[in-house]
Amino acid sequence: MPVEITWWGHATCTVEDSNVRVLTDPLFARRLAHLRRRRGALPPPGAPQADVALVSHLHADHLHVPSLMRLAAGTRLLVPRGARRAVPGLRRLAHLRVSEVAPGDETPVGDIVVRAVPARHDGRRLPFGPHRSPALGYVIAGEARTYFAGDTGLFDDMAKEVGPIEVALLPVGGWGPYLGEGHLDAGRAAQALERLAPRSAVPVHYGTYWPIGMDAVRPHEFHAPGDEFVRLAARHAPDVAVHRLGHGESVRLEVAR
Repeated sequence: MPVEITWWGHATCTVEDSNVRVLTDPLFARRLAHLRRRRGALPPPGAPQADVALVSHLHADHLHVPSLMRLAAGTRLLVPRGARRAVPGLRRLAHLRVSEVAPGDETPVGDIVVRAVPARHDGRRLPFGPHRSPALGYVIAGEARTYFAGDTGLFDDMAKEVGPIEVALLPVGGWGPYLGEGHLDAGRAAQALERLAPRSAVPVHYGTYWPIGMDAVRPHEFHAPGDEFVRLAARHAPDVAVHRLGHGESVRLEVAR
C-alpha cells in the first residue's frame, strides 16, 4: 500500500498510511499575529480531517488553537508533555482526545504507531511564562516509517534518536528573514538528510508565511529554500528522492522495507 504525503503549507502535512490519516502541526489561518500567508490558497475544508494530529512544540505557528478547534470530535491529538499547563487555550479542545507525550512514548492509532522523538528547538509558549515543554519530532510507523521533524536544529544523535526511516519531512526555512538557533535551513536540512538516509524526502516549513510589511526584506529567504534544498540534497544525499511539493500537492510513495 503506498504512503501519501500532502503538504498544505508551513509545517502542516497530511500523511496517509495503512488507512490512517495523520495531520502535522495544523495551521489553517490566513493571518497569525504579525504573519500573513503569502503563497498558496488556504487548505480546503477537508484538510482538517484526521485520525490523529501531531503538535511538535508550543509556538503559536505550530500549536494553533483555532486550527485545532476545526478537528472533528474524537480526533486524537498528541502534544508535548506540559502543554496543557503552558497553553490554557487547550482547555477549549474538549471535543478532542488530547494526550501529552515525551521522547520515547509510543501511541498506537489504528494500524500505525506514532513515536515521539527529540528535537533541538526552544519549545516554550512564547512570549509567556516560565513553563517549558520538550520540542518533539515524530516517527509514524505503518507501511513506511515517516519522520516529521517539526522544528529542530541539527544534532549529533539525530539518526540514532530517529532510527531507520523511509520518508523524511524536513523543515528547510522559516517565516522570517533570519533563522535563529534550533532551525534547519536548506543546507543543514541536506546534512540531516545525509545522516538519516531515508529513501524519500519532502521539504516543508518555508514559502508560506512572512511578516507583514517585510516583503522586500531578504525575499530569497522566502522563495528559495525549497529549490536550494533540492540542489544541496543531490550533493549530500544523492540516493534520496526529493519531492518538492507545491501547496496542496501530494505525492504517493511506494515504499517497500
